[in-house]
Amino acid sequence: MQPLQGITVVTLEHAIAAPFATRQLADMGARVIKIERPGTGDFARGYDERVRGLASHFVWTNRSKESLTLDVKHEEAQKILMRLIIEEADVVVQNLAPGAAARLGLSYEALSEVKPGIIVCDISGYGSDGPYRDKKAYDLLIQSEAGFVSVTGTPDTPSKAGPSIADIAAGMYAYTNILAALMHRQQTGQGQCIDISMLEALGEWMNYPLYYAFEGATPPARTGASHATIYPYGPFAAGDGKTVMLGLQNEREWKIFCEKVLLQPNLATEERFSTNAKRSAQRAELSALILQAFASLTAADVAQRLEEAGIANAQVNTMAEVWEHPQLKARQRWTTVETAKGAVPALIPPGSWQHGAARMDPVPALGQHTEAILNRYGYTAAQIETLRAEGAV
Repeated sequence: MQPLQGITVVTLEHAIAAPFATRQLADMGARVIKIERPGTGDFARGYDERVRGLASHFVWTNRSKESLTLDVKHEEAQKILMRLIIEEADVVVQNLAPGAAARLGLSYEALSEVKPGIIVCDISGYGSDGPYRDKKAYDLLIQSEAGFVSVTGTPDTPSKAGPSIADIAAGMYAYTNILAALMHRQQTGQGQCIDISMLEALGEWMNYPLYYAFEGATPPARTGASHATIYPYGPFAAGDGKTVMLGLQNEREWKIFCEKVLLQPNLATEERFSTNAKRSAQRAELSALILQAFASLTAADVAQRLEEAGIANAQVNTMAEVWEHPQLKARQRWTTVETAKGAVPALIPPGSWQHGAARMDPVPALGQHTEAILNRYGYTAAQIETLRAEGAV
């Protein structure tokens, strides 16, 4: 039995934050019913066509769900949605425009009056109140507002993260808060209103640079793939033009690095490099010495020395190399999921269970489950066809 088997989630979601949260609930066995706009659905379906004609973001965040198409502004569709929530839902998740869910009668205040145990999770850019409540929020914009962009990139070029980390952060906090709310309800019988802000989620992830810049102190510098305050830590070129990523954490490792990797044991005792703060301040000078030592070596040679010395290191893998990563293969972390375009590989969710496995059901086609759900509520084929003609489903 999967942990969330028997839990039903109704979600009015699009893009990444909410779908990522609810997909993880589905991974754990919850029944997730995704409400989509008739004809177009979640707009993330149209982001690209990189997965055999399907969108990469959508395939990633929507497996194991049921797709029900409803025009939530249509009177009959509203009745269907409310019946679905009142009769079946344990959790309602939404990341519609600010205030939209409340106008549809889907606020916690409205739903809890008829269903006290309901859990409602609202995900937005800036939260349910405050001066930024109605401000549009996309991942890049939240990365900027949370200060992430200001400490990421090179000295000349501030940069965003490649993946949608603000959405991912919000989705993770939505997921964990929903799990906590389910436990709270199990103990008390009470439902819960959960207000997840993308700004607050990514703000939590920014606490190290925030504290580093405490009370007006200089914030961490933008140093590309290097560490802003620890050195040597980051990418270094080898003689064959390839890059090795390495990291030192303490003085013991610095001494070993000088002796066994650079083959310059006297460097470890030089005053100019005697502490991390001094090495970081003299990083240009130290970088030149390291690159000179690596110039006659291939990246594989450097990595071998680092491994033998017990110094942390990594390859800078491409996406193609991650698909073929030997560690993921050795731990059997790949499986397949079905889509409308056939089976595609999928990474098994992090974490290993002693009993059972994560649910990895198909990615739904738009409206794939509409007829089956309406049939359960007594709608005939003729009635469903009428609703389709009206654009209600």
